This record gives sequence, structure tokens and C-alpha cells, in this order.
Amino acid sequence: MAISDKNGDDPELRDYLSALGERVRQARAKRGMARRILARDSGVSERYLAQLETGSGNPTVAVLRQIAKAVDYPLTELVTDEAGILADAVPADLAPILEQLRGVPVDLLPDVRTAISKVGTGPCSPAALETRKGGRLALIGLRGGGKSTLGRMLADRLSMSFVELNRIVERDYGGSIGEILALSGQPAFRRLERRALENTIRDNKATIIATGGGIVSELGTFNLLLERCHTIWIKASPDEHMNRVINQGDLRPMARNDEAMEDLKAILNAREPAYRQADAVVDTTGQTPEQSLTDLEAVARKLLK
Repeated sequence: MAISDKNGDDPELRDYLSALGERVRQARAKRGMARRILARDSGVSERYLAQLETGSGNPTVAVLRQIAKAVDYPLTELVTDEAGILADAVPADLAPILEQLRGVPVDLLPDVRTAISKVGTGPCSPAALETRKGGRLALIGLRGGGKSTLGRMLADRLSMSFVELNRIVERDYGGSIGEILALSGQPAFRRLERRALENTIRDNKATIIATGGGIVSELGTFNLLLERCHTIWIKASPDEHMNRVINQGDLRPMARNDEAMEDLKAILNAREPAYRQADAVVDTTGQTPEQSLTDLEAVARKLLK
């Protein structure tokens, strides 16, 4: 449904619908879903989704419910602005603190996490958190950054085991990631991913884990990763991400999409604030695997010492 002339004259409504469209776009990007994939999974036309994301659509609750289910996000996170969520979901004495945190630059989030952990000496103290992380190293980042390649190389260099989380998910499900998403959807995949991570942490005091690029979009799973593993963001430029994915013969989720690069950039922009919460960053742009391995090994040894 397009905005009526009456609604179009309402500046407050226009602002709300514009913000709503941006939240839908961000939710889709965090999940790594091209618009055509969301259209397929939600039953909402691709054309209408484009209108919605640009703020020129006025969706019903039923349509938003279909979209929220497809991207596996709570409906309230799409329809309610952040200020409203804060006001309704947290105690009054915590709301001002959370409001301040919203304005913290993403580059400082690791420092904020460390500062919070220093309050008290209980299970969330720095020493306790480091003990919980053990000798586990988790590589995060978008597909094409080099997580799997470098993870295997680093495991050989450090004489450690290597785990690729998506392969465990596929083994447990009995099918490929593409089949999981097509047949069972995002919610099923995220449940399998969480279980695979929990089991990997339980069974390994020291290992190198290559995670899926979208693990950061599931807050509970990502927080578990941050708390129980030393995390390293394997970073690369959008052009290199795309070239490496093409060389791997895998364009999921951008296959047959004329706007593949735009989709990839949107996904990276949506996830970057989460990726920046890693304990360290290794930029593989313009580097050979051997050069990147040298950088990664130095970072890994520093985290594990």
C-alpha cells in the first residue's frame, strides 16, 4: 500500500515510515539476505519491499509480521523506534545509562565492554572472563575475508585443532546451508548455529573456530562467542570480498542479483559495528594468504599469552 495523499502530508508519519523502512533494510542486511530472497521467504513482493525500504510504503501489521518472521527478528524491533524500546524494556534507573551507550562510537565498544567487566571481582571480572575464553580463537567477518583459509593455516602453525562452524551445522542438519535456509528458514539455521557453537565451546578448551559471517546478527549467540572465545575480525575491502566469493564459485546470497556489490556493501555496513567488537582485527586487503597468516599469528599469540 502506497502512502495516501493525506498521509503524505503528515511529516511525522513520513519520518516514521522512512525509519521503519531503514530498520527493515538493516534487518535484511544483517541476515545477509538479498531483497529477492526476503521476497521469496516472506511472500511480500520484491517491488513492495523496495518501496517499503525507501519509506514510500505504508505496510499493514500482517505484512510486517511476514517480514519479521522471514528475517527472524522480533516484530517489535521493526515497528518500534529504539527510544521506545528502551523506555518500555528496561528499569528506569538503567535507561539513562543505555541511552548514553547508544552514542558510543563503535571503535570504543571493546573498551566499554572491558570497563564494564571491571566492575566487581565476580564472574564478570577480566580474569574470570579470560579464563572462560580459554585457548579458543574465533575468526569473524564477512564471507571472502579468509576465515576458513587462514584458520586452517593458523591451526597448522600453532598445532591446534580447527573447526568450521557452518560445516558442523550442515553435518547436524544433514544438508547444505542453502538447503537449510530454503527448506527451514533463518530461525532453524540460527538455532543450529547456536547449538553448534555451544557444543564446540563445551568440547574444546583450545581450538580455532571459523564462524559464519552472519553469526553477529544473533545477539545471544554473538555475545556467547565474545564471552567464551578470543575473537579476531578478518577484514577485507568490499571488492576483495566479492572477488574471493566469485573465485570460490559461491554467490550466495547474491546469486543472479544485478546489484550484488550494493548488497554486499549493505551487509558489511550493517554488520561492521558488531565486527568491530572483536578483540583484534587483521586486514587481509591486498595481502597474500602467507602475509595475512603472519599478521594473524602475531595477533593470535598475543591474545593467547
